[in-house]
Amino acid sequence: MSSTTPSTTSALRADGRRPDELREVRITRGWLDEAEGSVLVEFGRTRVLCAASFTEGVPRWRQGSGEGWVTAEYAMLPRATSTRSQRESVKGRIGGRTHEISRLIGRSLRAVIDYSALGENTIVLDCDVLQADGGTRTAAITGAYVALADAVAWGTAKGLITPKAAKPVLTDSVSAVSVGIIDGRPVLDLPYVEDVRAETDMNVVVTGSGDFVEVQGTAEGAPFNRAELDSLLDLAVAGTAQLRQIQADALARPLEQLK
Repeated sequence: MSSTTPSTTSALRADGRRPDELREVRITRGWLDEAEGSVLVEFGRTRVLCAASFTEGVPRWRQGSGEGWVTAEYAMLPRATSTRSQRESVKGRIGGRTHEISRLIGRSLRAVIDYSALGENTIVLDCDVLQADGGTRTAAITGAYVALADAVAWGTAKGLITPKAAKPVLTDSVSAVSVGIIDGRPVLDLPYVEDVRAETDMNVVVTGSGDFVEVQGTAEGAPFNRAELDSLLDLAVAGTAQLRQIQADALARPLEQLK
């Protein structure tokens, strides 16, 4: 488990954080007994369970290529929010938001995978929101990377992945964070109370080396200018650098249950 420590020196935001401060972030590995990699990731009151399932073989369209595949699915429990939402499986269709976030998580993870080093193996990341208080997709990406790293380690230990010199399966780390403009001020890592009234809301996915995988930004009402965009991206890069360290600290701790 690894965490940041919230500041108590400023009350500029409703929860007492500075504009450039993350919520308390916790990453707990090995949360499930059976999954090849699993993580409970917490961004403040947002909690997401990320489970990585490792299987031999790849989808038919990738067979014979010598390359693996990584994909993701996202879902939210009915009481993850203040009122119950109906399960999408009961509705008989998956919502557009769910599809969008699933694709985003998959793209983010595939940005740091060497398919040929993975070999013809598939890793699926299931990201289930247990409690939502803003930033569920960014928490899911951040936690899913750690679960993915554990699944890759599991596959290597089992001999299902053949290590290649100077060719790691994971080429970098990846994490994500939300940023936005509240009352004219750029802020980092928005909880729900800020997210719903943000003048600009943005989700930013960044690799450990500082390159962007995805930037999703929308103005509500007044458009944002270039200076504000630059400020938001600077905040996101600084925030994901902290998340990268939290991920590294979590992965450096021994995993108690070796499957």
